[in-house]
Amino acid sequence: MTTDSIFTKEELKQIGARTSDLVDAAIDSGELARAKKLNHRMNREFLEMHDLYLHWTAALLSHIYRRFGDEALYQALDDSFRIPFRPVVDAFIASDARKKVEMFARGLRGHLQPLKIVEDDEKVTIIMQPCGSGARLVQEKSYEPPMNLAKVKKGQMMTFGQKDFPVYCAHCSFHEILSLEWVGEPVLVMEPAVKSGEGSCRFHIYKDPKNIPARYYERFGKKKK
Repeated sequence: MTTDSIFTKEELKQIGARTSDLVDAAIDSGELARAKKLNHRMNREFLEMHDLYLHWTAALLSHIYRRFGDEALYQALDDSFRIPFRPVVDAFIASDARKKVEMFARGLRGHLQPLKIVEDDEKVTIIMQPCGSGARLVQEKSYEPPMNLAKVKKGQMMTFGQKDFPVYCAHCSFHEILSLEWVGEPVLVMEPAVKSGEGSCRFHIYKDPKNIPARYYERFGKKKK
């Protein structure tokens, strides 16, 4: 360490380490208070990066919509969703209802918000409280100045028929649009909030896909077979 150094070698090592490794080390050494502190630090670190990409994506979609219109936004969402979403659909189709719920909940937990999960005879419903992405953008007033994210004015398939629909939330419809195209049924169905971003959207996973109501096909221009 030179006289101009602002960190010790050990401090630099600690800064460069993965927080999850530091949590494990603290637990192994019995430093439970430190482990808990590091766990909260890790949550903040992930959320900061999560929100950076959330705002970036929403701003990019706003740019596409405002400059090129509805069709370009639809095509951008369709093209960008196809490659990453296909393995998810394939995994869902190969899984039973219990595994589907576990898989989807695992993905939603990446938004770092609590989930409420309820079950009835036909289905399991997952409710984010709040939605960790679209709803938080609305709640944080990101569609107002100075961020001024766009809202899709016209009700259409990608907005579940709703007008003035938050541009970020338009991607949710592609869970169903693409799975209907690929396998002839929605792998899950979404009930958007009556006023998007101001209530809780619900994701339904039906125990038997044959019990998915026809209306969930018809809203995307398909007929249940």
